Amino acid sequence: MQTAEPMPDPATADSHVFYRKLTRRFPRIVRGEGCHLYDEAGRRYLDGCGGAFVANLGHGVGEIADAISRQARTLAYVNGTTFTHDPVEEFAAEIARLSPGDLELVYPLGSGSEAIEAALKLARQYWVESGKGDKRKLLTLTPSYHGNTLLALSASARPHYSTLFKDWMVEVVRVPAPYAYRCACRGTPPYCDACSGAAIEMAIIAAGPESVAAFVGEPIGGSSTGASLPPPEYWPRVREICDRYDVLLIADEVLSGAGRTGTWSALEPYGVVPDIMTLGKGIAGGYVPLSAVVTTRAIADVIAHGTGALAHAQTFSHHPVLCAAGVATLRYLRERRLIERCAEMGPVLQRRLADLRALPLVGDVRGRGLLAGIEFVADQATREPLPRSVAFAETFTQAALDAGLVVWPNVGHADGRTGDLVMLAPPFIVTEDQIDEMVVLLTRALRDAADRVGATK
Repeated sequence: MQTAEPMPDPATADSHVFYRKLTRRFPRIVRGEGCHLYDEAGRRYLDGCGGAFVANLGHGVGEIADAISRQARTLAYVNGTTFTHDPVEEFAAEIARLSPGDLELVYPLGSGSEAIEAALKLARQYWVESGKGDKRKLLTLTPSYHGNTLLALSASARPHYSTLFKDWMVEVVRVPAPYAYRCACRGTPPYCDACSGAAIEMAIIAAGPESVAAFVGEPIGGSSTGASLPPPEYWPRVREICDRYDVLLIADEVLSGAGRTGTWSALEPYGVVPDIMTLGKGIAGGYVPLSAVVTTRAIADVIAHGTGALAHAQTFSHHPVLCAAGVATLRYLRERRLIERCAEMGPVLQRRLADLRALPLVGDVRGRGLLAGIEFVADQATREPLPRSVAFAETFTQAALDAGLVVWPNVGHADGRTGDLVMLAPPFIVTEDQIDEMVVLLTRALRDAADRVGATK
């Protein structure tokens, strides 16, 4: 078989690492401290997004490192099908104590994708073992993102991924997300079908309630809709619809949970308890990879009295060292009242970021707590997206990095192809001065990015 000549590749020219992006060089970070990162040249970066919404405690927390070290010296690994141990018991108890309603059984895993994969399998297995095997269809929002394993990717609405892998993905029923900036009602009454939740009921009826197993959604928009907030009535109505049609409600709180929006669960302000919740990212502060599926005893008991085990084997689930890091993180959050601090600093972040709306190309600024999205547009009046050919989100992200600020970009949310936004999710320890610095750097990056793409000022 003939192979093409290799292309010159700046990312891998002098490294054996298969990088996440193969066409750029990466600054080499040598340490982190608080809200800052430092590269090998001594340059400092303000971590405005916690890497990928992960580093909620900040960098260099010795208590977490010590807990990991102690556990690794005591017990590295045992298989979860054979043994239990103190760290997993303590971790589950901490999560159960924080979780709303009757969510109290915790299945620890490694990544958010794994948690979503397990949660969806749990929903399907529950119905099969309940004698309702016809309930197999999954409802998801579009735009949305739930992970990169194939079932989780199937649940996501990311056309640029499905183009590559659609032949390996399963079909799901897609429902428009409550995306106020781009929906018909603009998020104000009378609500459109997307923002009222009526679209979900219509989809369930069209699919046949007897065939619908679960609805999975992000309580607050993640990267796919840039921290878009649904109307206050949305989630209570979704809960009522799911109950009426016997559909499990799965809340994907991998990004929005663990205090990021000012409450442990982003659903708490709506008074809604899902049947299954997934957590990740901030539950271990980025010190180890850790996620969790949280559910009720009522759901687990059906399986306990049936086959006796969730059909989702994972070698590193219930891992002692990972769980020890999770316990230390959750206790650190509680002892230092960092979720309460997030609730206090969130309005500061949202208020300071709101000033960016006056700048050219900024269409919207939105969010809750220490989670915010900034959407860029070609025309602020019509909300026309920028041409995808200018790659504005990517250009802005690089301009911000050059200015010393780390942000998280996303594209394609407007129509599946166009749409540019960046997100912010600083550590809960961020100060008002650092938020002010963030706004200064965002402003500088916007001007720089506009110059780079030749956008109108």
